[in-house]
Amino acid sequence: MTTHDSRLTLHGLIKFFLIGILFGIIMTKSEAVSWFRIQEMFRFQSFHMYGIIGTAVVVGAIGVLVIKRRGLKSFDGTPMDFTPKRMEIPRLLFGGTLFGLGWAMTGACPGPLYALLGQGVWVVSIVLLSGLFGAFMYGVLKPRLPH
Repeated sequence: MTTHDSRLTLHGLIKFFLIGILFGIIMTKSEAVSWFRIQEMFRFQSFHMYGIIGTAVVVGAIGVLVIKRRGLKSFDGTPMDFTPKRMEIPRLLFGGTLFGLGWAMTGACPGPLYALLGQGVWVVSIVLLSGLFGAFMYGVLKPRLPH
């Protein structure tokens, strides 16, 4: 792959597919796909999910630090950009609340949805399709939304 050709090769597709399988296994074994664990978290009855999320934040922060220090590039060779974004508290609170409500009502955030589909829990396809429709509608309405 070159910077001018962003198409994935078969080797690249297999690599991403295997990473996805590993992610699904980790999500399943850690019980992050369990609606029961998610409900426990939102009811403040268990530390389990907070521990998983905290671990993910620490691993992600270390990953970003390594990428910045070593100047690593993406799979297609382009530099990774970590430009800070403006913190718009009202928008973040609204978006976070909306995301949290959806997560609490469905018992799943986007990551586990794919793992659940891989396990054959087909009912989550409704949640996934609803999320994709919401993202599509955001793209349609974005020019009309306040900045």
